[in-house]
Amino acid sequence: MEEVTIALGSNLGDRLTEIKRAGTFLNSISETPVLKASIWESEPVGGAKFSFLNTMAIITTHLEPEELLQELKEFEHLSGRARNPVRWAPRILDLDIIYYGNRVIQVKNLKIPHPEIQNRLFVLLPLQEIDKNRTDPVSGLTLDRLIKKAPKMDIHKTNHTW
Repeated sequence: MEEVTIALGSNLGDRLTEIKRAGTFLNSISETPVLKASIWESEPVGGAKFSFLNTMAIITTHLEPEELLQELKEFEHLSGRARNPVRWAPRILDLDIIYYGNRVIQVKNLKIPHPEIQNRLFVLLPLQEIDKNRTDPVSGLTLDRLIKKAPKMDIHKTNHTW
């Protein structure tokens, strides 16, 4: 059984409802209760036009990384997410595997740790709430150090719960 860190984000539709629905889904596939960070609101990245709600979750699973990725992508699809070839397009729901234990995985459709983690305060800040002692297995940097090095952005913790 592995501990897996998953990023959740939404910038279309009822963003909070989408995060809550994803939380229910993660509970259904986790072997133990899901550890949930606060929900944060952040400015859009790249070409996206609408602000995001973001959070992090830690689940435990017996699924292999590619099996878990398939489950997450299927749930995104069932939630109404259209596969858009444009990077950073608006999305109803985005579920990304950030860490899978301390494994480093580089296959065609899956890179773990997520290759953009060092650039994403909307991942790092909520992650720090639920896994403050995490060290990135590739860079060897702590979350505190990754946060200090990350590009600044407009981001704040909300009062929303999930």
